[in-house]
Amino acid sequence: MSFLFGSRSSKTFKPKKNIPEGSHQYELLKHAEATLGSGNLRMAVMLPDGEDLNEWVAVNTVDFFNQINMLYGTITDFCTEESCPLMSAGPKYEYHWADGTNIKKPIKCSAPKYIDYLMTWVQDQLDDETLFPSKIGVPFRKNFMSVAKTILKRLFRVYAHIYHQHFDSVIQLQEEAHLNTSFKHFIFFVQEFNLIDRKELAPLQELIEKLTSKDR
Repeated sequence: MSFLFGSRSSKTFKPKKNIPEGSHQYELLKHAEATLGSGNLRMAVMLPDGEDLNEWVAVNTVDFFNQINMLYGTITDFCTEESCPLMSAGPKYEYHWADGTNIKKPIKCSAPKYIDYLMTWVQDQLDDETLFPSKIGVPFRKNFMSVAKTILKRLFRVYAHIYHQHFDSVIQLQEEAHLNTSFKHFIFFVQEFNLIDRKELAPLQELIEKLTSKDR
């Protein structure tokens, strides 16, 4: 969770998305942080007894956005138009941006441009009260889970880009433990609720097997 990063550099790529204190979602986030603190990530991602799956996915999606926001914020100096003219995850995987609204036909763009589009788009979804209701008793839309899956699938691409293109910088900044813990938590979460197709995870399949094999 975001608390892993403590009071270190708080540079983020986009403004942090806060969950309102005192809300039920805030309590859920605190529960998640407490179980994460126990060190058992498989247990930490499980749906708490009596809780709503949509709400649990919503709280964790916001938190993963904040984590990736922070992780990418640490390496923005290294991810430039010159160093990353394409949004890729190794030589085999290249991503083109489309959001279905402003940009309907996928476009080729640099990694910083793609990630800017992506994080802005995610932020817009998280800020939409009809999609991510913060008030108790407001129901989730019927298409909530499919939107959440798209958000998580796209956030995965930022992890994939960082690992493939910027891991040397991550090591140089001594951020690898944070990156690995955050990504492991993310993978356990999407595996627990089957939120990302296996083929989408292919760019980091070896790493996923390595990180998760110890916890089977």
